[in-house]
Amino acid sequence: MAQLLPLRLRDHSSRGAKGAGADERVETSALPVFDPALELTGPLSIVAPRRIGESDLAVYPLSLGASVFGWTADSETSLSILDRFAQLGGNFVDTADSYVGGRSEVLIGRWMQERGNRDGMVIATKVGRHQDNPGLSSVSIVRAVEASLERLQTDHIDLLYFHDDDLTVPLEDSLATVEWLIESGKVRYLGASNFSADRLIEARILSSTGLPKFIAIEPHYNLVHRAEFESDLRIVASAQGLAVMPCYALANGFLTGKYRTKDDLKAGARSVRAAEYVNRRGQRVLAVLDRVAREHESTVASIALAWLLAKRSIVAPVASASRPEQVDALMAAAAIRLTRAQMLDLDRVSE
Repeated sequence: MAQLLPLRLRDHSSRGAKGAGADERVETSALPVFDPALELTGPLSIVAPRRIGESDLAVYPLSLGASVFGWTADSETSLSILDRFAQLGGNFVDTADSYVGGRSEVLIGRWMQERGNRDGMVIATKVGRHQDNPGLSSVSIVRAVEASLERLQTDHIDLLYFHDDDLTVPLEDSLATVEWLIESGKVRYLGASNFSADRLIEARILSSTGLPKFIAIEPHYNLVHRAEFESDLRIVASAQGLAVMPCYALANGFLTGKYRTKDDLKAGARSVRAAEYVNRRGQRVLAVLDRVAREHESTVASIALAWLLAKRSIVAPVASASRPEQVDALMAAAAIRLTRAQMLDLDRVSE
């Protein structure tokens, strides 16, 4: 595996690793859909951090999804997964207040407290789906953030996502509430999950009045689920300079190559969700992924994530692991440079 560059945030970032300074900027919005000059030169020796939109948050280009913590990964396994992630240079963890009823946040908070590494981590969480604080009313947002801070054992959230749009609440009211949370130091930046292009445009117009901007979005996007993002949403994200963090980056495990036939599917929730891709199109996609993985002496999962990372505006795909040893393939993706021909092959087979 390539040497992985340890990351630190803000005033911690200039010590110990070349190219990790807080002033380093990676302009993702200026990239083409993919870089036509890419050549097969082997894995990168150093993985550089990427900037999240207009923020001062610099992250490793892989966000560890924590939806499995306390669910398919028990407590001790979850802590081991986090340990392996940090060992390999990871610093960006994605969770939500609704994941396992808040248990995911509890485990992340315990891990940061025991390891004493809060200042070196970028924590993203989402509000709006927890049964105790549903929706995006002012009361729900404030109560949800306070509860998340307690579970995470921290005094601030680096990136707060609205988990879903809430059409019952004026968007300006939700943004004004976050403005207060930012001013109070409890939230640093704001992102949107499951928002339409039209609502992102409305939010940017509202931000011209002084309300907080969305700096990132988390759309459903991967090799076998492309149309939803590759339309108006991608255009708006590029135009607004939004950092894109694709969720379901491995299609519930399908893009790891784990599920190739109906016989591979079990009764688990993840395999049930992956079942929709076990068809002829899915097999064609896996066949090309297999070939490209062999060419790079890598894994199917790493290539699927590398395809995302070569796309314009993508900063850090969100991918999860149920065991510590699975983290290596996720992290390795950031060091892989796909060729123009490989990108075209993957684009064509997954259309």
